[in-house]
Amino acid sequence: MNPTIRIQLSLMMFLQFFIWGAWFVTLSTFLATNLGATGVQAGQVFSTQSWGAIIAPFIIGLIADRYINAEKILGFLHIAGAVLMYQMYTATDITVFYPYVLAYMILYMPTLALVNSVSFKQMQNPEKDFSGIRVFGTIGWVVAGLLISYLFHWDSAANTDKGLLKNTFLMAGTASLLLGIFSFTLPKTPPTKTAGEKVSVSQLIGLDALKLLKDKNFAVFFIASVLICIPLAFYYQNAHPFLSNIGVENPTGKMTIGQISEVLFLLLLPVFFTRFGFKKTILVGMLAWALRYVLFAFGNAGNLSFMLIIGIALHGICYDFFFVSGQIYTNSKAGEKNKSAAQGLITLATYGIGMLIGFAVAGKVTDAYKIADKAFDYKMIWLIPAAIAAGVFVLFAVFFKDEKSKLINE
Repeated sequence: MNPTIRIQLSLMMFLQFFIWGAWFVTLSTFLATNLGATGVQAGQVFSTQSWGAIIAPFIIGLIADRYINAEKILGFLHIAGAVLMYQMYTATDITVFYPYVLAYMILYMPTLALVNSVSFKQMQNPEKDFSGIRVFGTIGWVVAGLLISYLFHWDSAANTDKGLLKNTFLMAGTASLLLGIFSFTLPKTPPTKTAGEKVSVSQLIGLDALKLLKDKNFAVFFIASVLICIPLAFYYQNAHPFLSNIGVENPTGKMTIGQISEVLFLLLLPVFFTRFGFKKTILVGMLAWALRYVLFAFGNAGNLSFMLIIGIALHGICYDFFFVSGQIYTNSKAGEKNKSAAQGLITLATYGIGMLIGFAVAGKVTDAYKIADKAFDYKMIWLIPAAIAAGVFVLFAVFFKDEKSKLINE
């Protein structure tokens, strides 16, 4: 790959995930302390990510794939996102905040596919080259968390009470504006289809790939992908307020340990994938979800704080070994004509359906085990998703038949 293009794509990924990490990690704590949101209300706010994922294919399919270069629509979406971020910064009530975050996620979620499209267009072998570019996205997420905790201290107990967490939206909005402008300098990625080409709803949301479900293994993977996102939603919604409420210092910065481990395991994934195959790789990822929640359930901010750190550090295995390996597996199972549709279907299953269910469940469970202001029965809040993850592990281990995979070498 041209070194200049590699630098451009790496910076694009850095900013793309810096934006997300700059506000999403602390969102639940912000909602509770600044806006007085309940667990159910927080779940509704987090579910905007899922609605964005469900609506995203229509934006990509109707506009990006037919009328406008991917890098240009990426720029437009991020500039509009910067405006919405400022509106979220100024909101003082959950009912005012919700429409802005919903609109923002509808615009942001398509950009996840767009940055991939721009990247893949420049790669001759995405299975080998993509992780080296994508890793800069994880680095961007880490940098955002470190800035929040160790430079600005917005998540300290004193500053949280002062409501300074809202500044995360200003930081994210600034980065969004920068990426929006920078996107117009990226390599040209023209539409993949002609403007007059007919398209059906089933094509837009990846339903054309449903025929892949005739393959028993892919069907098992699809169901597991939906179910594993239920415990995943607990982490996104509850991890930061959990760490804050039990007295962990610099919780946002410490949560970046998860992304640092993600960098390591993203780089190790091709080796692990090639040596052990898809089934063992994804089973390790599922087991890590159950283990991390058990560690959260029994750890504390005192002498058992190491359990919390280990639980956070397991994020790299949880995310990479399930989601990234799943994307590679899906790419290999789909025929050349259905690769995009298959990825769209899995995105709909995970970030859409699975997380939508997960955030609703997490919100109700959090409210059910609330004892007092900032006091929760966190043992139960974490053991429930641990049990769900363990159940998915058993389901996949029993029904998915191992395949002699050479996906990384293809």
